[in-house]
Amino acid sequence: MSESDEESEQLQYKVILLGDGSVGKTSIAMRFTEDYFGKSYKQTVGLDFFVRKVTLPSEIDVTIQVWDIGGQTLGGKMINKYVYGAQAIVLIYDISNYQSFENLQDWYALVKKTFNGRLMPYVALMANKADLSHIRAVTPEMHNEFADANEMCSYFVSAKTGDNVTTTFYRVAADLAGIDLSNQEIEVVRKIVRAEIVNNPTSHVARRKAEAKKTSSKCIIM
Repeated sequence: MSESDEESEQLQYKVILLGDGSVGKTSIAMRFTEDYFGKSYKQTVGLDFFVRKVTLPSEIDVTIQVWDIGGQTLGGKMINKYVYGAQAIVLIYDISNYQSFENLQDWYALVKKTFNGRLMPYVALMANKADLSHIRAVTPEMHNEFADANEMCSYFVSAKTGDNVTTTFYRVAADLAGIDLSNQEIEVVRKIVRAEIVNNPTSHVARRKAEAKKTSSKCIIM
């Protein structure tokens, strides 16, 4: 192990993508981890799993496990097991599909039920398909109202064009690690690195989350 490896801090976070089928969860995960967008749609059945490593300021390496949960599993028996233990939940909807936005109430209720009596994970609201703004069914005002009412960070992305996808996950990782980022750092596009699974003590994750809570909950990437 080199001296630089010894000095860098290694973290790992489990990030769950939740939302209706066809909102683009798999496309977002693939855009972030592989910089790829598939033109054909294939519904995720059960669970898909993606991994990417990013490097935050102060030489902090973060392995992000992206769990893509199929939109048809809202009432599934395994959903609670998938969600349990996550450090972050990203609620995703399609800006051209109002029903997918309205159904986030049910997805969020499932998250709160799963973590009832325990520390809630970081929860973010993500509007996908920003490239379809000309047929938008959910206004920015509706989006912001939902995010503010539930004290969620707010992100607008396009898996198709890649706009804001990487910067969003980079920001989520920084928030979990309790690191404040400058606007310049948020916009940095990191090279994809093959990541190995590492284990973090629960107490360490809890400490990082406590530090992250000290930062402002008002965060928007558009």
